[in-house]
Amino acid sequence: MADWLDRYPAESLTREAELEEGSWEIKVWSDLPDAGQVALAKVDDATGRVTEAWTGPQVAWKMARGYDGAFGRKINEPWIWLPLCAVFLIGLADLRRPLSVRNLDLLVLLSFSISLWFFNRGDVFTAMPLAYPPLLYLLARMGWIGWRGRGSPVRSLWPVWLLLAVTVFLAGFRVGLNLQASNVIDVGLAGVIGAQRIVEDGEVPYGNMPDDTGAACGPADADGYVRERIQTNGRCEVANGRGDTYGPVSYLAYVPGVVTMGWSGKWDYLPAAHFTSILWDALALLGMGALGFRFGGARLGATLAFAWAAYPFTQYVSSSNSNDAIMPALLVWGLVFVTSPPARGLVLGLAAWAKFAALLLLPLWASYGRTLRWPRQQLLFAGGFVLATALAFWVLLLEPDPLHAARLFWDRTFGWQLSRPSPFSIWDWAEYPGFPDLSVVQTVLKVALVAAAIALAFVPRVRNGLQLAALSGALLLGFELVLTHWFYLYIPWFFPFVAFALLAPAAVRVARAETAVDEPADEHQVRELVPAR
Repeated sequence: MADWLDRYPAESLTREAELEEGSWEIKVWSDLPDAGQVALAKVDDATGRVTEAWTGPQVAWKMARGYDGAFGRKINEPWIWLPLCAVFLIGLADLRRPLSVRNLDLLVLLSFSISLWFFNRGDVFTAMPLAYPPLLYLLARMGWIGWRGRGSPVRSLWPVWLLLAVTVFLAGFRVGLNLQASNVIDVGLAGVIGAQRIVEDGEVPYGNMPDDTGAACGPADADGYVRERIQTNGRCEVANGRGDTYGPVSYLAYVPGVVTMGWSGKWDYLPAAHFTSILWDALALLGMGALGFRFGGARLGATLAFAWAAYPFTQYVSSSNSNDAIMPALLVWGLVFVTSPPARGLVLGLAAWAKFAALLLLPLWASYGRTLRWPRQQLLFAGGFVLATALAFWVLLLEPDPLHAARLFWDRTFGWQLSRPSPFSIWDWAEYPGFPDLSVVQTVLKVALVAAAIALAFVPRVRNGLQLAALSGALLLGFELVLTHWFYLYIPWFFPFVAFALLAPAAVRVARAETAVDEPADEHQVRELVPAR
């Protein structure tokens, strides 16, 4: 704490201490702009032992303190995490050539674990910068594959039956880990509350989340905060005032779980959240298998399903019971039905209204196959996207004034997310002494990302399914690179595209699948779809 406070002018600091129940709570404030409280400590009065000491982002952000198992519980244990990494690496590696690019790709995918290790120890200023090298490497790889349109000449040494057997075992292990040794973070709680509002209260989630302004109806926590309050519907419910920041599909996805299992109003085990996490994780795994089978037969199908099941960060999402498997699960199935414009538009629309990052893919996916029967395909794609929008936003009609509900939706989602502060990236550290203001750089990169998303509607002029996947992964990686609030739960957003692009066989297999469905295609188009070996 002393080292951290040395960053501030001594005259700007104000200290206060309060003794309560045998423990001193010491707070330090700075009157510098945007500083506020800069340190917090607790000291045992009898022994003088420091029991807690927090500085910088750890003061306002409890998730930055590295509390044990705060995200995913047991998945963070080395005896679970490291074997998953080993299985993922051994099952997919090019064991004949240890120094191959394939092995480097796999190690980079696993290298996010180093950043997570520091995060779990509360060292945000080390953890966050370590996430950018793998993001940049994967962005470069996706750009290269997206431009060349060629798959990998390497295939897994494991036979298909072994890949399938291990995948089935891992799928069962993942379900067991979720049910027995995971937790539900506030994101999963928000999904359950939103679904409950829709199916039981007949309200939109936006502006109707439980808050902490009503009468207390539950116990106080260690800091004296009472989270359970009487809400406007008369129920005693746990407050989650900022839980309405996601797209409507993120709440509709929880409806089956809430209908079958209900919600007690408390932040308890939340069986509906566990049900939803397992369901969408399974849909993503099955989608990976179907995608591989669609473009590469049984071997690629088994390989991609195995990759999802073994990759520890997909289980990190499941064990945290967040909503971050919904968008990639939908997008994977969008790739499975990529040659059907209305299906592609429908699935992309549903994914975009779950997590708004998928909106970046709209120009790229809309222009797929644009040289074949243009503009009929694009009109069909637009029809699918409009249908998805209608299926997502019918919930606004639950309100007496749908226009007011639409404005509220914007304010609670885009309006807040576009300006939210966060210490979980390098972009918002200017408020901490010793760190540069990178806001201009971030803005330039955001503009470049949007420009790239638009440009990919035109370049390359013709693309196969492998290129579409690689370029989609590149856009999502670019999105995460410029995010102010980045987190490890977002890694599975791009993982299916990256896995497909890195593990798919030579492009000729993918191209044949494309042209067989998209026929008639002229000779020039076929030459572009099938690059020369």
